[in-house]
Amino acid sequence: MTLRVAIYARYSSDRQSDRSIEDQVRICEARIAQEGWQAVGTYTDAAISGSSTARPGYQSLMRDMREGRFDVVLSEALDRISRDQEDIAGFYKQAQFANVVTITLSEGEISELHIGLKGTMNALFLKDLASKTKRGLEGRVRQGRSGGGNAYGYEVIREFGPNGSIDRGRRKIIPAQAQIVRRIFLEFSDGMSPNQIARGLNNDNIPGPTGTLWRDTTIRGHIKRGTGILNNELYIGRLIWNRMSYLKNPTTGKKVSRRNSTEKSITSDVPHLRILDDTLWSNAKARQKTIWKSANEAIVADVTPPYWTQKRAPNILTERAFCSHCGGPIIAVGKDYLACSNARKLKTCAQNKSIRRPYLEGVVIDMLRQQLMQPLPLKDFIEAYNSGIAAQQSKASDDHVQQGKRLKEVELKLSGLYDAIADGLRGSGLQQKLDALEAEKLDITLSLKTPKSATVSLHPALAELYQQKLRNLAEVLQNPKMRDQAIIHIRELIDRVDVRNHQNNWDIALKGELSGLITLAQNDKNPPKSGVCQSTVNSSVKVVAGTGFEPVTFRL
Repeated sequence: MTLRVAIYARYSSDRQSDRSIEDQVRICEARIAQEGWQAVGTYTDAAISGSSTARPGYQSLMRDMREGRFDVVLSEALDRISRDQEDIAGFYKQAQFANVVTITLSEGEISELHIGLKGTMNALFLKDLASKTKRGLEGRVRQGRSGGGNAYGYEVIREFGPNGSIDRGRRKIIPAQAQIVRRIFLEFSDGMSPNQIARGLNNDNIPGPTGTLWRDTTIRGHIKRGTGILNNELYIGRLIWNRMSYLKNPTTGKKVSRRNSTEKSITSDVPHLRILDDTLWSNAKARQKTIWKSANEAIVADVTPPYWTQKRAPNILTERAFCSHCGGPIIAVGKDYLACSNARKLKTCAQNKSIRRPYLEGVVIDMLRQQLMQPLPLKDFIEAYNSGIAAQQSKASDDHVQQGKRLKEVELKLSGLYDAIADGLRGSGLQQKLDALEAEKLDITLSLKTPKSATVSLHPALAELYQQKLRNLAEVLQNPKMRDQAIIHIRELIDRVDVRNHQNNWDIALKGELSGLITLAQNDKNPPKSGVCQSTVNSSVKVVAGTGFEPVTFRL
């Protein structure tokens, strides 16, 4: 039996070339051709560290491995799959359970010995690399240069040094932005709040640090962490580095920040970067102390609280509702009311009225239940969708036939060239032609061997199924124990809700998330035989959806 092989390739730095991926795939394909295996898929991650499993290509590889889509995972080296000891051991366990063999061009077939030794070596490599990188950055900071990132009021100087390499870490003041920094400190010292300062800057059409609107948090920041305009000591010619450490949470794989003790911070004087005089800085700091707790309190170790204390379950309209007047997000104002964020916080939107959350949520659920996925327009859509899918499958079949014909033509030409070479014919042009034909033959062969997506269709009773499922969800919402789970499912049906106040009335436009609507209707413990794959819906709807699924509008 021919082994089905999946290729995995990765490089970790955005300074590396995309050709690194191509080169890894190329040498893996050569090994597959040499062994007579069958390539069934290629999974890649570009410019993503191997110390984390939060990689799209890696996650797709793991999912397909669990589904039994291949027999072998082939990679250039074990560290391409992961450099983390725990993650590489977990990958190996998953592969063993799925009866999948892991082979690398560097180590050969992977065993427990490779996982133990190479996993340790890769982890040590990461630790050593981090140490050397930090040491290099510390040396740069002690020279008065940037240790990474930039601050408002400065621009990076990009020049070449005497040896031809880029002279990194130098900055200079941007005079126009320096004036804004002085304005912020003057207004704050005179009694204005960060919110009022941000509002004034936005009213004067002055872009914020990211080129967008100013927000009070950009100005206020965090005293102990040294973030925000008011806490950046670079404005008084003092560069402070290593205030924070960033560690990877072993549970989530995401980096979390922790404050370092003051002894670990590195401070360098950079008088050429001073924007503020000592008096203006001191006045701002004195006012800060009267408002917030002293910045000189002993640093308390950061302890990540339990997950359930960090984030409440979202409401139905969290990050789904938007202001039709300005396009800004609709946020909570008080316990049971929603309003435009730009109107309430930045004062840049005229739609300042609020609407009761329970009332708006009830209207949205009614719109989902009664006005979306109506049988008659949905019937036309299902017919158009299934027709489009059939056309795509027909084209794919025709392409497959044409590739087969082309493969025979290439093989015939190659046979003639082989005979010519055997008869003593030589020449650079002949070799180039031979290489081109062999490469084309390999491409066609791999394409023909790649498994094609199965034909999918939409269930004809989609509208009725959807209505029944949504009725069930609406009932579950009334159960406090199951409300959070119901909210998650309902949110998957909503793309966005646009809200506008018009002459004391509310116009509400609901745009359904089509893939979520169809998934809710068709997915079940015993789905219909003509069940649809969500990814197929997303790609095919763009072609065949047509009319009948415009946003539903409702007026209160």
